[in-house]
Amino acid sequence: MIETPQIIDISPPRTTAVIRVCCPREELPCTMGRGVRELLDRIKAQGAQAMGPLFTHHLRGPTDSFDCEVGVAVDRPVRPAGHVCPGQWPAMRVARTLYRGHYEDLPQAWAALRAWIAAQGLAATGEMWECYITGPEIGSDASAWRTELYLPLCGKGV
Repeated sequence: MIETPQIIDISPPRTTAVIRVCCPREELPCTMGRGVRELLDRIKAQGAQAMGPLFTHHLRGPTDSFDCEVGVAVDRPVRPAGHVCPGQWPAMRVARTLYRGHYEDLPQAWAALRAWIAAQGLAATGEMWECYITGPEIGSDASAWRTELYLPLCGKGV
């Protein structure tokens, strides 16, 4: 389900453009889809370019609802426009793994990463970052979908 996790330092911080998504779990696909379209349209209108895949920064663990930022690293800061705001992927020490599979199984992947962290005697901050390397845009075979999972760690940072 997940590759063997690694502890890595992310540095320097990355300039991003983000859009806040707060919605019930069942509305996430449509809400996120609209948000991604607006995000990409607004950064393009400002002459900025995406510098990597889309990501989500979960501000709290998902329950029956989601509270997260959907974003993308950009080549230059963006101005607030519509729902889009400038953001940052901060420098941080994280446990990182690669998950292969359907988005509906991400909760099990996160549980496996948390278990690995605990087995190492480490603790996570509570934030969660998902980076969508490949997904439904490459086809319906979910075994080809790749999502990087990042859990920031408590304690000594970068």
